Amino acid sequence: MLSRDELDALVEAGDIDTVIVAFCDMQGRLTGKRISARLFADDVAEHGAECCNYLLAVDVDNNTVDGYAISSWETGYGDMVMTPDFATLRLIPWQPGTALVMADLSWTDGRPVTQAPRSILNRQIDRLAERGLVPYAATELEFIVFDDTYRDAWAAGYKGLTPATDYNIDYAMLASTRMEPLLRDIRLGMDGAGMYCEGVKGECNFGQQEVGFRYDHARTTCDNHTIYRNGAKEIADQHGKSLTFMAKFDEREGNSCHIHISLRGDDGSAVFADSDAADGMTPMFRSFIAGQLATMREFSLCYAPNINSYKRFAEGSFAPTAIAWGFDNRTCALRVVGHGAGMRMENRAPGGDVNQYLAVSALIAGGLYGIENELELPDALEGNAYKSGAERLPTTLAEAVELFDNSTIAREAFGDDVVDHYLNYARVELKAFNAAVTDWERVRGFERL
Repeated sequence: MLSRDELDALVEAGDIDTVIVAFCDMQGRLTGKRISARLFADDVAEHGAECCNYLLAVDVDNNTVDGYAISSWETGYGDMVMTPDFATLRLIPWQPGTALVMADLSWTDGRPVTQAPRSILNRQIDRLAERGLVPYAATELEFIVFDDTYRDAWAAGYKGLTPATDYNIDYAMLASTRMEPLLRDIRLGMDGAGMYCEGVKGECNFGQQEVGFRYDHARTTCDNHTIYRNGAKEIADQHGKSLTFMAKFDEREGNSCHIHISLRGDDGSAVFADSDAADGMTPMFRSFIAGQLATMREFSLCYAPNINSYKRFAEGSFAPTAIAWGFDNRTCALRVVGHGAGMRMENRAPGGDVNQYLAVSALIAGGLYGIENELELPDALEGNAYKSGAERLPTTLAEAVELFDNSTIAREAFGDDVVDHYLNYARVELKAFNAAVTDWERVRGFERL
């Protein structure tokens, strides 16, 4: 990481010529501006940089769409202000002469943009702080590597692509070695960008990998996740390859983004672990998990934000279908892992397409709901959750939209403005999908109907 003084010295020496000022958009993407390092030092560092407010009101293709209260033709598409958070300032080693800083978004009168993903998370962190609690998190983001470039994949309509391996490579060393030049550059690049990269392992799908990072403060983890997700694609592009984080690329295993979360006291004390309890868990931890169970269906839009997300929830795929918890049970949506001070909860619902700020915000909000209402935790599920009678996750985006819209818990935790904003995002996707004619329809209907 860089201090402002260190950045100024690098700019003065000519080693840094560009500073990226960026934020996370609704889709979880790194969005912002490349700014002259000299201008950044002279002006932007103190006053921020402006950007159009439609950046939080576009679809996946960056087209402006109707239905957002904060941004429209009627309001003139005005500006937001990106204010650098210098705790996030860092070098970007895979881009020569470049530093990056994450920004908080505000309106030109100084009010925070409450619908911004980082603002949503900040609000939930503040709610924990009122109780003397601090959240820590880690994300496990999977991707599939292809030997095709992004431009070639686009030209092919994303059909007939060549995965970097030809078979299941879960924990496999030989097949993963073929990808090691790319994977090594990703690991070293992220280390150079101030992240603690723990390693990489093959996963079940062809060409599928997971790069792991050490847990950190929840906001830091989400910032790093955004930079890593963008950087991994940039580095793959430099290698003449492509990779995807989409939740379900094909009929095999999807890309997950399991999220680990724990709370500590503001003095650093572990508040989830109790060595005297039979299960090692404090009453707070039990209520925290109970809150996750109680809110998971209503908050599923935060964990699975796209149409494709729900195709990942398939029996026997290691993606959850049952809203249940268990000790080290990978068939459950919630898995308790770790021992002593390291005990934590893993939410296995999010896929690789998740907006991590929204997902972690939902984890905190759900946990607080359980803590505030002292919810009782049911017994841990033993055995195969896929075959259990536990309540099920939503199976479509439309179902998730209805649940989120009618959730009093979500509206109290996040605010109507946030809930309505992300409902519109989902409805825009549903409308676009329902208007599209798919390859599946052509195959089924061209000749046979």
